[in-house]
Amino acid sequence: MISIRQATLDDAKLLTDLSYTTFWDAFAHHPKNAPDDLNHYMRQAFNQEQIAAELAEPSSIFLVAEIDGKPAGYAKLIIGSSEDGVTATRPIELSRLYSHQEFIGKGVGQNLMDACFERARRHDHDVMWLGVWEYNPRAQRFYEKNGFEVIGRHTFQLGSDPQTDLLMQKKI
Repeated sequence: MISIRQATLDDAKLLTDLSYTTFWDAFAHHPKNAPDDLNHYMRQAFNQEQIAAELAEPSSIFLVAEIDGKPAGYAKLIIGSSEDGVTATRPIELSRLYSHQEFIGKGVGQNLMDACFERARRHDHDVMWLGVWEYNPRAQRFYEKNGFEVIGRHTFQLGSDPQTDLLMQKKI
Protein backbone atom coordinates (compact mmCIF):
# COMPACT_ATOMS: atom_id res chain seq x y z
CA MET A 1 0.00 0.00 0.00
CA ILE A 2 1.29 3.44 -0.98
CA SER A 3 0.87 6.26 1.51
CA ILE A 4 1.55 9.92 0.76
CA ARG A 5 2.43 12.49 3.39
CA GLN A 6 3.69 16.05 3.43
CA ALA A 7 7.35 16.30 4.37
CA THR A 8 8.59 18.41 7.28
CA LEU A 9 12.00 19.86 8.16
CA ASP A 10 12.69 16.60 10.00
CA ASP A 11 12.68 14.88 6.58
CA ALA A 12 15.70 16.82 5.23
CA LYS A 13 18.06 13.83 5.45
CA LEU A 14 15.48 11.40 4.05
CA LEU A 15 14.69 13.74 1.14
CA THR A 16 18.38 14.41 0.47
CA ASP A 17 19.04 10.68 0.12
CA LEU A 18 15.85 10.08 -1.85
CA SER A 19 16.38 12.97 -4.26
CA TYR A 20 20.04 12.09 -4.87
CA THR A 21 19.33 8.40 -5.50
CA THR A 22 16.28 8.90 -7.71
CA PHE A 23 17.91 11.63 -9.83
CA TRP A 24 21.03 9.49 -10.29
CA ASP A 25 18.94 6.46 -11.27
CA ALA A 26 16.91 8.53 -13.72
CA PHE A 27 19.76 10.30 -15.51
CA ALA A 28 23.23 8.89 -14.77
CA HIS A 29 23.22 6.28 -17.52
CA HIS A 30 21.93 8.50 -20.33
CA PRO A 31 24.68 9.11 -22.90
CA LYS A 32 23.74 12.81 -23.20
CA ASN A 33 24.70 13.44 -19.56
CA ALA A 34 28.42 13.97 -18.91
CA PRO A 35 29.38 12.54 -15.49
CA ASP A 36 31.09 15.80 -14.44
CA ASP A 37 27.99 17.87 -15.24
CA LEU A 38 25.70 15.41 -13.48
CA ASN A 39 27.91 15.27 -10.38
CA HIS A 40 28.26 19.07 -10.24
CA TYR A 41 24.49 19.58 -10.43
CA MET A 42 23.71 16.84 -7.91
CA ARG A 43 26.23 18.14 -5.34
CA GLN A 44 24.56 21.57 -5.52
CA ALA A 45 20.92 20.49 -5.69
CA PHE A 46 20.85 17.48 -3.38
CA ASN A 47 22.86 18.28 -0.28
CA GLN A 48 21.18 18.38 3.11
CA GLU A 49 21.59 22.14 3.59
CA GLN A 50 19.95 22.86 0.21
CA ILE A 51 17.07 20.44 0.80
CA ALA A 52 16.50 21.84 4.32
CA ALA A 53 16.39 25.37 2.87
CA GLU A 54 13.84 24.25 0.27
CA LEU A 55 11.75 22.52 2.95
CA ALA A 56 11.75 25.75 5.01
CA GLU A 57 10.59 27.81 2.02
CA PRO A 58 6.87 28.67 2.54
CA SER A 59 6.17 28.32 -1.19
CA SER A 60 7.53 24.74 -1.35
CA ILE A 61 5.50 21.62 -0.69
CA PHE A 62 7.28 18.26 -0.57
CA LEU A 63 5.24 15.07 -0.65
CA VAL A 64 6.80 11.72 0.26
CA ALA A 65 5.43 8.40 -0.96
CA GLU A 66 6.07 5.41 1.28
CA ILE A 67 5.42 1.72 0.92
CA ASP A 68 5.38 -0.15 4.23
CA GLY A 69 7.14 2.81 5.85
CA LYS A 70 9.96 2.79 3.27
CA PRO A 71 10.52 5.93 1.14
CA ALA A 72 9.45 5.08 -2.42
CA GLY A 73 9.36 8.48 -4.14
CA TYR A 74 8.68 12.16 -3.71
CA ALA A 75 7.29 15.25 -5.38
CA LYS A 76 8.05 18.94 -4.95
CA LEU A 77 5.52 21.68 -5.74
CA ILE A 78 6.33 25.40 -5.83
CA ILE A 79 3.40 27.74 -5.20
CA GLY A 80 3.24 30.82 -7.42
CA SER A 81 6.16 29.81 -9.64
CA SER A 82 5.70 30.66 -13.31
CA GLU A 83 7.59 30.92 -16.56
CA ASP A 84 7.07 32.54 -19.97
CA GLY A 85 4.36 30.63 -21.80
CA VAL A 86 2.54 29.45 -18.68
CA THR A 87 -0.99 30.82 -18.88
CA ALA A 88 -2.26 30.98 -15.32
CA THR A 89 -3.56 33.38 -12.71
CA ARG A 90 -2.61 31.11 -9.79
CA PRO A 91 0.13 28.76 -11.08
CA ILE A 92 1.84 25.95 -9.23
CA GLU A 93 4.97 24.24 -10.53
CA LEU A 94 5.55 20.52 -10.31
CA SER A 95 9.29 20.94 -9.82
CA ARG A 96 10.16 17.30 -9.14
CA LEU A 97 8.44 13.92 -9.21
CA TYR A 98 10.65 10.87 -8.78
CA SER A 99 10.22 7.25 -7.80
CA HIS A 100 12.81 4.75 -6.61
CA GLN A 101 13.80 2.41 -9.46
CA GLU A 102 12.49 -0.61 -7.58
CA PHE A 103 9.00 0.94 -7.43
CA ILE A 104 8.68 2.23 -11.02
CA GLY A 105 5.53 0.79 -12.55
CA LYS A 106 3.98 0.11 -9.13
CA GLY A 107 1.82 3.26 -8.94
CA VAL A 108 4.12 5.49 -6.87
CA GLY A 109 4.35 8.17 -9.55
CA GLN A 110 0.61 8.16 -10.22
CA ASN A 111 -0.22 8.33 -6.51
CA LEU A 112 2.16 11.27 -6.11
CA MET A 113 0.68 12.96 -9.22
CA ASP A 114 -2.86 12.52 -7.85
CA ALA A 115 -1.77 13.98 -4.49
CA CYS A 116 -0.19 16.96 -6.29
CA PHE A 117 -3.43 17.60 -8.21
CA GLU A 118 -5.40 17.36 -4.96
CA ARG A 119 -3.11 19.93 -3.28
CA ALA A 120 -3.36 22.26 -6.28
CA ARG A 121 -7.17 22.07 -6.27
CA ARG A 122 -7.38 22.55 -2.51
CA HIS A 123 -5.36 25.77 -2.79
CA ASP A 124 -7.31 27.03 -5.83
CA HIS A 125 -4.46 26.89 -8.35
CA ASP A 126 -5.69 27.14 -11.92
CA VAL A 127 -2.68 25.62 -13.71
CA MET A 128 0.05 23.13 -12.85
CA TRP A 129 3.14 23.29 -15.01
CA LEU A 130 6.49 21.52 -15.25
CA GLY A 131 9.66 21.13 -17.27
CA VAL A 132 10.62 17.68 -18.56
CA TRP A 133 13.86 16.83 -20.35
CA GLU A 134 13.49 16.50 -24.11
CA TYR A 135 15.30 13.12 -23.95
CA ASN A 136 12.94 11.62 -21.36
CA PRO A 137 10.07 10.22 -23.43
CA ARG A 138 8.84 7.95 -20.63
CA ALA A 139 8.22 10.93 -18.34
CA GLN A 140 6.68 12.90 -21.23
CA ARG A 141 4.18 10.08 -21.85
CA PHE A 142 3.35 9.93 -18.13
CA TYR A 143 2.61 13.65 -18.04
CA GLU A 144 0.60 13.54 -21.27
CA LYS A 145 -1.44 10.68 -19.82
CA ASN A 146 -2.17 12.98 -16.87
CA GLY A 147 -3.46 15.77 -19.12
CA PHE A 148 -0.36 17.95 -19.53
CA GLU A 149 0.27 19.60 -22.90
CA VAL A 150 3.52 21.02 -24.30
CA ILE A 151 3.45 24.83 -24.30
CA GLY A 152 7.09 25.66 -24.98
CA ARG A 153 10.68 25.01 -23.97
CA HIS A 154 13.22 26.30 -21.49
CA THR A 155 16.83 25.69 -20.55
CA PHE A 156 17.78 23.46 -17.63
CA GLN A 157 21.40 23.95 -16.60
CA LEU A 158 23.04 20.61 -15.75
CA GLY A 159 26.54 21.62 -14.67
CA SER A 160 28.09 23.25 -17.74
CA ASP A 161 25.51 21.68 -20.09
CA PRO A 162 22.49 23.83 -21.04
CA GLN A 163 19.80 21.21 -21.69
CA THR A 164 16.36 21.68 -23.21
CA ASP A 165 13.23 20.90 -21.23
CA LEU A 166 9.76 20.82 -22.67
CA LEU A 167 7.40 23.08 -20.74
CA MET A 168 4.06 21.39 -20.10
CA GLN A 169 0.97 22.64 -18.33
CA LYS A 170 -2.43 21.37 -17.28
CA LYS A 171 -5.47 23.35 -16.25
CA ILE A 172 -6.66 22.38 -12.78
